[in-house]
Formats: sequence, structure tokens, C-alpha cells
Amino acid sequence: MLIHSANQLLTLTGGPQRGKALGTLGIIEDGAVLVRDEKILAIGKTAELRAAYPNEPLQDAAGCVVMPGFVDPHTHLVWGGDRANEFEMKMAGTPYLDILAAGGGILSTVKATRTASIESLVAQARSRLFRMFAHGTTTVEAKTGYGLQTATELRLLKALLALEEESRVDIAITFLGAHAIAPEYKDDPQGYTDLVCETMLPILQQWWETHAPERNLPFVDVFCENKAFDLAQSRQILEKARSLGFPLKIHADEFDNLGGASLAAELGAVSADHLVRTSEADIAALAKSNTVAVSLPCTPFGLAEKDYTPAHKIIEAGGMLALATDCNPGTTWNESMQFVIALACRAMKLTPAQAIAASTINAAHAIRRADTVGSLEEGKQADLLILSVPDYRHLGYRYGTNLVRQVVKRGRVYSVDVGYYRTA
Repeated sequence: MLIHSANQLLTLTGGPQRGKALGTLGIIEDGAVLVRDEKILAIGKTAELRAAYPNEPLQDAAGCVVMPGFVDPHTHLVWGGDRANEFEMKMAGTPYLDILAAGGGILSTVKATRTASIESLVAQARSRLFRMFAHGTTTVEAKTGYGLQTATELRLLKALLALEEESRVDIAITFLGAHAIAPEYKDDPQGYTDLVCETMLPILQQWWETHAPERNLPFVDVFCENKAFDLAQSRQILEKARSLGFPLKIHADEFDNLGGASLAAELGAVSADHLVRTSEADIAALAKSNTVAVSLPCTPFGLAEKDYTPAHKIIEAGGMLALATDCNPGTTWNESMQFVIALACRAMKLTPAQAIAASTINAAHAIRRADTVGSLEEGKQADLLILSVPDYRHLGYRYGTNLVRQVVKRGRVYSVDVGYYRTA
């Protein structure tokens, strides 16, 4: 089909955007996109493409913005239960790390997840994925991490594979057995670190070869933070994972600056995520590397905190900045990248153009998918959005609503209505 007459067609061509180049949208006014066999065949002005391809089925985007589908590069999609009671505690002034130390936080979700059947986990995650898609996310990263024991972590992996099989959304999978110290090892964090390295990761490698041999190995992530894994333990886990061939990610500097971002740069991690307390030295290390700095602004917002990722320092240093929801049950249950963009503009002072680039092409780079998604280019997967607005700056300007009129996933059009989507 030929999607034509877009008021603004945002192409975001040219690869991931580093430093001050962030926000290069590659706008074509009165633009058109030709889609065939799930791929983008041609891009250009409407008049040119309609003349060159006169017999194509037409999809009218007059008065609309057409852009790449959002890529959400950091979520905790699969979990059991909720933590609404803890939200009330946090709002009453109890610090998150104190809730975690008392057996709440991640550990309360671990308890609910361990007892949930795989059918229940898939059903609960399906509704979240459904809302992500309806709000324009066409590719998402999703982590395990609420099992903290080998059997449950593998069940979460199985749930994620099942979700991608049935879903319209492409899922990049991350193993996060090192999300927190398992309750059985509360007084022996090094023992749990050793378990992750010597038992979980080798079993994961074998399990993956059996259950998903056609897929690339999942990412391996670690929560480098006080009351979780210290810098030495994080290094131990990531170096073991790298020796087994896994690509790396890290949670770093959410609450304290332990040097996790520099460790990520040193080890060639694909991304370092959170980055609220990141030091000048760590920012410089990221800027000299190909590790993407993934900001999760909904997390401090969800915790009612005032500090956010120092985005402009990362940009000034020449780093690659991406945005993600961090969708999870404890700190930020949000499925909308549109809200992430609006919040990043206000709390981190990004322009709408910068936030859009950080939510598409740079986010795709943060999960090693920039060669197939994140921009509108010939040969790439036909994942794009038709927004019911005439100007891209409505993203960021508006919030609390859904600006997506239609989602195009692998060349198939889905019309978005309140609370559901249907094939157009």
C-alpha cells in the first residue's frame, strides 16, 4: 500500500543520533511511504510516489504526522500481582530502599510471581502489551527478574517467548536474574551472586539453545545499586555473561553513583539505564563508548522524586540518549511512550524532536534493533504510526491522551480506538 499525503513524514534516517545531533527528524512535508511484503519499499513526496506507483492500494494520512513506531528499550513486562499498598507508603514518606530492605519492593513482586502460573503471567502481561501497542509501541524490550530462582526465571523467559509468538509487538528479551538479592540469600549476597554466575547463566545458555535456537541470545542485565549488587558483584556477573556470549545491559545510578555506567562502557554493554546520579566521569566514559544512555523519567516521577537523568550533560558530552517507560509494578506502571516524551520535555528539558529521536532510532540502538526498526528507510520493517495531529510537536505538548490514530505493524494497519485496537 501507499501511505500518502502526510502533513509531516518523520524519517529519522542516518542511524543513531549522538550528542547535539539528537533531534534530527528528517521531515518530508506532504510525504508518502510505500509498503510491500512487511517492508518499506520507497519514501518521498506524495506526488512523486503516486506517479511512480499508480496502482497501489492507498492509505490516506492527510493532516497527520507519520513516524516510526516507538521502541521501548527498558520494561519489566511480566510480573504477578501489584504494589498499590506500597505506593501509598511511598507517598506517606517511606523511602523505596527501606521498603525493599523490609521485604517489600521487588521482593513482594517476587513472592507473587513465584506462585503465579505461566498462564496467569502471560494473561496479565498480555493486557500491558496490548496497551503499549495501542499507544504506538511496536517494539519493546522486556526483562525477567521477578523470580530470583532458576526455575521461575526460566518460566518468565517462556512467558516472554509465548507473548511474542501471539503478539503484534516484537520483543527483545533480557535476563535479569540479578534484579535483587534473592530472599533465601538475604544475608549472603555474594552467595547469590555466585549462584547467578555459576548456575543460572550456564543453564540459561543451554535452555536458550533448546527453546529459542533461531533467536539471538538474550541480554543479561544487573541492578548495580546499594542494597542490590555492588560494583564488584556487577562486574563478576557481567564478565561471566560476556564470556558465555551474552550481550550486556546494566541498571546504574538510580539511587547512588557506584560507577556502573563506566563499567558498562568498559565492558561494551549495549546500554546503561536509569542514570540519575551519574557522575561527570561516568558521563564522559559513556560519551566515548557505543553504550546507549537510557533514561527512565517515569521512575523518579513515579517515586515523586525531584532528580532526573542529566540529559543535557550527556548530550553536551556527545553521548547517545534514549528513553524508555521502565514499566514495572513498583515504581512506574506506565505503558505509554507518549507520556515518557511529555515528561522528558518537562523534567529533562528535551525538545519534542530530541525526545522523539530518543524514543525511536536511539531506543532501537539500545536493543540492537536499529538496523530493522526505529526509522523510516528503504528495506526496514514497515513499523510506523499515523498520528491524529498535524505537527510532531503535539508529542510532548499534549499528554494524558492517545494521539495515535493508526498503527502500522509489519505493513498491516490497525486502527486505534479507546481501549482496543482492530484491523483496519
